[in-house]
Amino acid sequence: MVTLAEVAQHAGVSASTVSYVLSGKRSISASTRERVELSIQQLGYHPNAGARALASSRSNIIALMVPLRTDMYVPVMMEIAIAVATSARTHGYDVLLLTGEEGPAAVRRIAGSSLADAMILMDVELHDERLPLLRDSGRTAVLIGLPADTSGLTCVDLDFEATGALCVDHLAGLGHREVAVIGEAAAVYERHTGFAERTVDGIRAKAQDAGVRILHRPCEGGYAAMAGTLARIFDERPGTTGFIVQNEAAVEPLLNLLQQQGRAVPEDVSVVAVCPDQVATQASVRLTSVAIPAQEMGRRSVEQVVAKLGGRGTDEVDLLEPVLTVRASSGPAPV
Repeated sequence: MVTLAEVAQHAGVSASTVSYVLSGKRSISASTRERVELSIQQLGYHPNAGARALASSRSNIIALMVPLRTDMYVPVMMEIAIAVATSARTHGYDVLLLTGEEGPAAVRRIAGSSLADAMILMDVELHDERLPLLRDSGRTAVLIGLPADTSGLTCVDLDFEATGALCVDHLAGLGHREVAVIGEAAAVYERHTGFAERTVDGIRAKAQDAGVRILHRPCEGGYAAMAGTLARIFDERPGTTGFIVQNEAAVEPLLNLLQQQGRAVPEDVSVVAVCPDQVATQASVRLTSVAIPAQEMGRRSVEQVVAKLGGRGTDEVDLLEPVLTVRASSGPAPV
C-alpha cells in the first residue's frame, strides 16, 4: 500500500506539502500541486479515510435517511437511494444508509457526531418531526420531499401537485366527469406524507376548475383490498369512468378486477397512474402514466449537498416538472 512519504519522495517534495495538497489547508503553487497530483495518480495513492477526516474535519460521507416502511413502495425508495449513492461516489463521497424509523433520533445522532458531513432526508412528511432539530443543528442537509414549511430548507422533489393536476387534465380532456382516485395505504395519509397529500391537493384543485367529480379512496394494495375498494367506489359512484392510481401495489389487481367485471380498458374505463415507467409498461394494459423521476431526484439532491458543502448552495425548492406519457389505458369517456 502506497504511503504519503512515498508520494512525497516521488514528487520531490516534503510529506507536509503532500498533506497540504490533500487537505487544501495551505496555498500551494500550481506547479507543485500538479506534480503532487500526478504522483498520487501514478502511484495509486488513496488517503487513509480516518486520517483524512481528522486532518480536514470532513468524513466525505453523506448520511441518507430513508425509512423503509411496509406501506411504501420500496423499489422506488431504493432506486432513489441507489441514485444518491452513485452520484455521491462521482463527487468523492460515500453514503451512510439509515433505514430505521428513528425520526429525530437519527438526525440527533448524525448532527452530534462526525459520522457524516451532510444529510439527505427522504419520506418527508408535511409536518416532519425531524425538521425542527435539523434547522437547529445548522448541519448541511437536503430533503427529497416537500414539507408544509420549506423556509431555511433545501428540497428536491417531483411537483406532485402539478402531477395530480396533469392526470385530471388528461382525463377531463377525454370527457371523463366522474373520476376515482385510488391512493396509497391509509397510514400514508395519516402521517401526512408530503407526496401523497400534495398529489390529492393537485387533483382536487384541478377537478374543481374542470368540473370533474372526484372520489378519493386510500387502498392497502393487493387483490383483496383492491376488490373491496373498487366495490365501494362503484356503489358510491356507479358512473365512474376514470381512475387515477397512486399505489403501485394496486395497479395490477385493479386491471384484473375491471376485466372480470366486463369493464374494458380504455373503452369503458380509463386508468392513469403515478408510478415508475417500469410498472406502467409492464402492466397487463400499458398504462398512461406520470413517471417518478427517481434517478434525477437522487442526482439533484447530491448536487445540492455538494454545492452547499462547497459554500455555493442556497436554500431553495427544486421541483421537477411532471411528464405524462399516453399509452393504452386511457381513451374517450363512453357515451
